[in-house]
Amino acid sequence: MPRLFRLSLLVVGCVCLLPMVQAADHTKDKPDEVKKALADGKAVLLDVREKSEWDRGHLKDARHLPLSFLQEAPKAEDVAKVVPKDKIVYCHCASGVRCLKAADALKKLGYDVRALKPGYADLLKAGFAPAAK
Repeated sequence: MPRLFRLSLLVVGCVCLLPMVQAADHTKDKPDEVKKALADGKAVLLDVREKSEWDRGHLKDARHLPLSFLQEAPKAEDVAKVVPKDKIVYCHCASGVRCLKAADALKKLGYDVRALKPGYADLLKAGFAPAAK
């Protein structure tokens, strides 16, 4: 195979795989590990559901930053008002889908963000405390 052709294949392969490499994936951290990191002050919990969902119930000590806000390409300083940059950010939504998009947006701003696959209801079942009404 000519060298130029092999190089072209390599470049095309890398370009095609690049978006897949950058995309967020659900964290492998177990719920107990997440709870411990939260309790130790090493992490924060971020709910990326919309305000109407948040208003119907959310987790104790969770912070709120809707995915719709993150998709508007907010300024880093506006995000920093809600999410500290020096902690792990565990984000969650209702079913584990929107938090992947939110994680991608936050990673572009330099956050150590980990998307949780369990949604809000599953986190309650796993022992995360609901916020007081």
